[in-house]
Amino acid sequence: QVQLVESGGGLVPPGGSLRLSCTASGNILHISAMGWFRQALGGNERVLVAQVNTGGGTDYGDSVQGRFTISRDNAKNTVYLQMNSLDLEDTAVYYCKAYIYASRSSWGEYWGQGTQVTVSS
Repeated sequence: QVQLVESGGGLVPPGGSLRLSCTASGNILHISAMGWFRQALGGNERVLVAQVNTGGGTDYGDSVQGRFTISRDNAKNTVYLQMNSLDLEDTAVYYCKAYIYASRSSWGEYWGQGTQVTVSS
C-alpha cells in the first residue's frame, strides 16, 4: 500500500515563506514525476503549482514562477516545495501527487491528503 504524507502547511503573513514536504512510503519500486497542486476554497479543480521528474527537470505554474522552488530527494522518496514571497492568492489546500510503480501492482497516480496554506495579515 502506497501513501503520500504532506507536512509544512500553516499560517503565514504576506511576503513570508513556507516549506512543504511530501514523503512517499509503501511497497515502492520506482517513482516517476512528483509534484504539487493546489485548490483554493471554492475552486473547482486542483491547479498545477510545480512538478519535478526523476532527472530533476521542473515545470511551474505561471503564478508561482520565480517565487516557488520544487526539489526532490530520491533516496528519501520525498519532494519539497519552497514557497517565498507568499501573497493572499497563494492561500489554498496544497496536494502532493506522484506517479509510482508499486510491487504487485503497476504504475499509478497517488495523492496526499492535502495541507492547508493560509496567507493572511
